[in-house]
Amino acid sequence: MGKELVKVGLVGAGTIGKGVVDLYRRNINLINNRIDFELSLEKVADRDQSRLQALGLDEKKLTTEAADVLDDPQIEVVIELIGGIEPARSFIARALENGKHVVTANKDMMAHHGWDLISLAREKNLNIFYEASVGGGIPLIRPLKHNLVADRVRRVLGIVNGTTNYIFTRMDRDDLSLEDALSEAQRLGFAEADPTNDVEGLDAAYKLVIMANLVFGKKAVFDQVHIEGIKGVTYEDISYAREIGYTIKLLAIGEELPEGLALRVHPALVPLEHPLASVRNELNAVFIECEAAKELMFYGPGAGPMPTAAAILSDVVEAGRCIRFNIANGVVERELQDTGFVPVGALEARFYLRFLVEDRAGVFASLANAFADEGVSLDMIIQKRRVGDLAEVVLVTHQVKEEAFHRALNKVTDISAIQPNPSIIRLLN
Repeated sequence: MGKELVKVGLVGAGTIGKGVVDLYRRNINLINNRIDFELSLEKVADRDQSRLQALGLDEKKLTTEAADVLDDPQIEVVIELIGGIEPARSFIARALENGKHVVTANKDMMAHHGWDLISLAREKNLNIFYEASVGGGIPLIRPLKHNLVADRVRRVLGIVNGTTNYIFTRMDRDDLSLEDALSEAQRLGFAEADPTNDVEGLDAAYKLVIMANLVFGKKAVFDQVHIEGIKGVTYEDISYAREIGYTIKLLAIGEELPEGLALRVHPALVPLEHPLASVRNELNAVFIECEAAKELMFYGPGAGPMPTAAAILSDVVEAGRCIRFNIANGVVERELQDTGFVPVGALEARFYLRFLVEDRAGVFASLANAFADEGVSLDMIIQKRRVGDLAEVVLVTHQVKEEAFHRALNKVTDISAIQPNPSIIRLLN
């Protein structure tokens, strides 16, 4: 007796979609030998005919109409890879309404509408799988859903954007400016022609919302994420960080406090002895602090067609198992609880501050007074470089409430001898 056949359709034949088709063609025999049913990629839809032709599939499997996949009663699993929020959200809802399981890598859409779609999947006794939406090929979503169900997660720290991690690695290792490192990342395909979502921290914030929903079971909201990008970080900051035993990373940080969730994305000085400090180039890592398991780190390629395709096809296999074993309502995610959100100003941090100052008597006394007035104590002061007639000063504070630090900073920048637009970066606690 032959194996049961699970028919799959794909919407979106861009870079990741082509990767899925390529990996499917390369490994479908391997996959089918490992499972007790068979997968069959029946149809691929994309509006761009040239993308379809580049797949090397039989013409009968190609279509420019998404409806040919979404509405085909023979297709049981739909892979959505068009990206963006619309029409992706509508396509996924349509597939679920038509009785199909869905696999997606769409972080933007999952961050904004994922839980509504998961609720729809539950209602329809179906499921939506999204392993590839965070961390590319790193097994992450499934462990967060299954392996940590008996533990309490205290904090999540993620390097979840390969573009910015590559930029900081090149700045640190080869003394490049941010602009030069970004240009190189674009040349190598690690950054888009328009890198706004990456360098402004939006991409990392989308992924943080998805992770926070899972590990805390609370309704994380994208608009409640404090987001700072990397454009203010210079080679000088990278160099000073190295000198005092740190490296700079763009971190996505989520933690559950008694008052609610604290969600933020920003550059941070990471101690060189911390496991995240060793994550280099375009790689990603998520470091999780738990009550029982203590500390865990998931590490690997966070983007790219092949790693992402591997995660997508793994989800397709999971969807196939739901079909094969008649798993109704296989949604693992619990109903999310409402929560408060802790503003970044109410949190505590240590701060690195670099600025230019006129080198004359009384300036340091004024600085010290401004910080002392707000209860900000200093851990270190470095003055070793001049820029023209100005001295460059680096300060590192002790732990302080953010709003107190910024009140002190306002007083400092009001001092006429201090140049505007200092460099400010938090230290990882």
